[in-house]
Amino acid sequence: MRRILASLLVLGLLAPAPAVAHDSENIAVARRIVFPKLQDGRSVLAVDLHTHSVFSDGSVWPDVRVEEAKRDGLFALAVSEHLEYQPKAADIPHPDRNRSFAIASQAAIVKPDATGANKAPLLVVNGSEITKLAIQPGHMNAVFISDANAMLPKAGLNPVDAAREQLKTANAQGGFTFWNHPYWTSQTPNGIATLDPVHADFIKKGLLHGIEVVNGADMSDEAFRIALDNNLTILGTSDIHGLIDWDYDLANGGHRTATLVLTASETEAGVKSALRAGDTVAIYNDNLIGKKANVEAVVRATLKMEIGEAVPRSTVQGVSIINESPVDYLIENLGPNDAYDEGHVFTVKSGSTFTLLMKNVPDPAKLALNFKVLNAYVAPREYLTLQLRDVTP
Repeated sequence: MRRILASLLVLGLLAPAPAVAHDSENIAVARRIVFPKLQDGRSVLAVDLHTHSVFSDGSVWPDVRVEEAKRDGLFALAVSEHLEYQPKAADIPHPDRNRSFAIASQAAIVKPDATGANKAPLLVVNGSEITKLAIQPGHMNAVFISDANAMLPKAGLNPVDAAREQLKTANAQGGFTFWNHPYWTSQTPNGIATLDPVHADFIKKGLLHGIEVVNGADMSDEAFRIALDNNLTILGTSDIHGLIDWDYDLANGGHRTATLVLTASETEAGVKSALRAGDTVAIYNDNLIGKKANVEAVVRATLKMEIGEAVPRSTVQGVSIINESPVDYLIENLGPNDAYDEGHVFTVKSGSTFTLLMKNVPDPAKLALNFKVLNAYVAPREYLTLQLRDVTP
């Protein structure tokens, strides 16, 4: 009996268990990627469609991926294991390639006694990473698939033909596919993403729908240009293998790399539809990256101006700039109105109000300020510009 009890104790210690949250209240709030709705009523949902667990080359059990996602305020998460690369197969054999998805889905169910971030719902998406060593075709993710086992490569095909068949399978399952880190130095030593004939053909045939402009800590202007020139959906992903808390400076207001999906429906179908339509913005190191219409919609929903009080016996007018987003905005005042008490570039912190005194404003009702948002990119090295007017009722 003593041996049996000891064995049960060991098994209990070895069994995977959800991580325990230890965030301070400030970090718990600051790490969440939550944006208000757009002016047209659409929701802005944060998703991460490229992550890994021990079921390929990650370092954590899938339930940890789920808890991280909930703590970060994500709407959807894909644990997208490598299909061809299985370095832990000897330790964790799993003939069913949907196993990671099944575990994550079970972990995402909100328990009756859930507390804190675990009370939040999370959409878990089935996904897999097509993994070829050569840049042609390199790595590609397929998400919103129904069966990862059917994605395994067919024997006897060269890497390009095998990848083409895998993409066809993903599309037949209604999946959304995208090109992963096309600038990864392990496959592209110069770090420059280039649209090669293989991927151009995949795009032309409708097999490839998006591209990672940002992967983890890396951003590529060349991938951004490929996305704009080929009408590909712009994505940011964490591609996390270890812990989110190790890779991102959450204690100082940092956020994981992710994609903001602009959708009229907070459902799986709504997210898929928005991804297909290219209605996305990548969020990376407090930068917003995407097509102009999408970036502008997000910024206009979160950056507002209110007229305040004038300096007595003067035409120097107080103005409040309000930031309702989870990121800090770095702003350049383009004029023609200059500030009395600030330089041309200033920061409006997340969830805060920044007050300016504007020179020579004889009629505050007509005041409009022209800004360049220096951490909102609408093309490589091109920033969003917009005009703000008073929103006070």
